[in-house]
Amino acid sequence: MNADSLSGPSREELIALVVAQRAEIAALKAQVAELERRLGLNSSNSGKPPSSDGLSKPARVRSLRVRSANKTGGQKGHKGETLRQVVEPDIVVDHFPSACAACSLALTPEMATSHSARQVFDLPAPTPLVVTEHRVHDCRCVDCGARTRAAFPHGVNAPVQYGPRLCAIVVYLLHYQLLPEGRLAQLMADLFGIKLVPATIARMSQACAQRFRGFADAVRDLVAGAPVKHMDETGFRIGGRTQWLHVASTTLLTFYRVCAKRGSLLAKVVGIVVHDHWKPYYTMQGVLHALCNAHHLRELKALVEIEKEDWARKMQQMLRRACHAANLARERGVSLPSRLIACFERRYDVILAEGLAFHQAQAPLRQATTMAGCNRRGRVPRRTGHNLLLRLATRKQDTLRFLHDPTVPFTNNQAERDARMMKLRQKISGGFRSLQGAIDFALIRSFLSTASKQGWNIIDAMTGDPANLAQSLRLS
Repeated sequence: MNADSLSGPSREELIALVVAQRAEIAALKAQVAELERRLGLNSSNSGKPPSSDGLSKPARVRSLRVRSANKTGGQKGHKGETLRQVVEPDIVVDHFPSACAACSLALTPEMATSHSARQVFDLPAPTPLVVTEHRVHDCRCVDCGARTRAAFPHGVNAPVQYGPRLCAIVVYLLHYQLLPEGRLAQLMADLFGIKLVPATIARMSQACAQRFRGFADAVRDLVAGAPVKHMDETGFRIGGRTQWLHVASTTLLTFYRVCAKRGSLLAKVVGIVVHDHWKPYYTMQGVLHALCNAHHLRELKALVEIEKEDWARKMQQMLRRACHAANLARERGVSLPSRLIACFERRYDVILAEGLAFHQAQAPLRQATTMAGCNRRGRVPRRTGHNLLLRLATRKQDTLRFLHDPTVPFTNNQAERDARMMKLRQKISGGFRSLQGAIDFALIRSFLSTASKQGWNIIDAMTGDPANLAQSLRLS
């Protein structure tokens, strides 16, 4: 051992160590800040689904909606659904007093002078199935002696089978009310005494999907050609693998597609597409775009609550006021005044400039390094708020399109609602065993959702002619 080995590090080594530790501390601080930001995200301030909130689900009072001056409950002009007495009841049960309340004299029905009525609405007791026997007869011609047999009606194909109305109810409960096959079989047995097995239910579903394939194709073409349509996509499991369900809808039409790839977009689309800024939508040719501002409000809320960025609060207020003004104009059947639109756009630009100046004044984020200590390739990382600002600046026209066109909504909630029931089905019954089962579900659900939007009686529509139903579709 010599004297050199006992001496401490040199001044240059200490300086290098301090610089390295300072860089490491800065990187760790940035990592902690990012992790804290992620922990603060939930369904109310990001695109995360409500099911991901778990036991830390935020209070409902912290939604994006703001308090209005209206009282709770039905508003003025709302059509009520109060249960009211009917003029001609099905069953009348008379009740007479047995004795006089004053002198105890016996009373008879002939002594009645007036009455008051109360009505009870109830379901009839389930009855056995109505069995219809179809008989085809042979007739002999008196002239040539040949015998001719009549034909069975269309759809009567077996010696014994279930009728179209029962099949429609089973498919409705399976694909609209989302009952699993086992519980559906139990319900039919308990209510109607019908013993169904899963294989029978599956055959009913397959036959229904085949019947309405042409109807779904007609809805697809109508949605693609609609002036304004909403689009969204969500993943679900088929045979243990992740597949994609695409939604294309309007206020009166819904079309679902099952695709192996998320980027398989609907073809022959024209008009305006409302979506959530998923970049592949911008590869569609010959369309205009409108961005979902509900997504923007959630992202802005996270920046206000977590990052404490003041420009985000101002942008929130501006978008809400613009939405309110657009809704009032739409209710009155008029367009927004050009001066008001210009005022909103100027305010929008001022807030963007303020936000960009704020982020440009921040210290740049440290670029991630490889295992060898070298900087990773690619653009310099930006903060979440900076990325949102650049998107709002680049897509200003798409963000504010609802101000210029009264047919364009403020949000993409229509597609979100249409996709929500599909996720509920996955939550109840899990994934699909086969691709064909998923395709059949999408076809039937396209019909059921469209029928509900059209205001049809769903059971009657399911037993009707699909071609005639397609011809009667309302577009507005």
